[in-house]
Amino acid sequence: MPFDLAVIDLDNTLYAADNGVFQRMDQKMTAYIMRELNVNEAEANRLRVRYWRAYGTTLKGLMLHHGVEPEGFLAEVHDIQAEELLQADASLDAALGRLKARKVIHTNGICEHAERILAALGILHHFSAIYDIRFNDYTPKPCRRTLAQLIQREGATPHRTLVVDDIPENLDAARALGCKTVLISRESDGRWDFHLPSCHGLPDLFAQP
Repeated sequence: MPFDLAVIDLDNTLYAADNGVFQRMDQKMTAYIMRELNVNEAEANRLRVRYWRAYGTTLKGLMLHHGVEPEGFLAEVHDIQAEELLQADASLDAALGRLKARKVIHTNGICEHAERILAALGILHHFSAIYDIRFNDYTPKPCRRTLAQLIQREGATPHRTLVVDDIPENLDAARALGCKTVLISRESDGRWDFHLPSCHGLPDLFAQP
């Protein structure tokens, strides 16, 4: 393998976003904002999207502009019963097993949510660590400093690290550090080292001829 560490995103990277997980989280975020800020649904949705676009997570905007306490928000938003929406993915399990590098999760969600998602997919055993939004004081991706700290914590170096994500801005931070990048998306602008429609093809990128 040309790398020692694979830093892999969770939501919409290891599973598709159209299975209901995002919809449930968005609904819970909107309900939280309506209640805590005393606004109607339209305004709550506007703030949810605005802060996500501006700061990488809705939570960061709520903390900065409204003094929201993060743990209560995170617990409520991620209480979505992922096992009702996802099922074990045997082909993804096999693919990750063939990716011969230490694998960790880096997510803007929380560890508890990541564990539930990974368990529902049947792939939790592949990951040696989960780095969540709490890792660097609720600082969301993209953040070059946070990613550098993660790589250092893992005892790796950027040029021996592969970063897998569905959001180009997150890969910008990885590339700036010198990491190899994989965009998980149906389309690519060609800026990344690799592009795949899903993580199922990850080990094939590095298969011996």
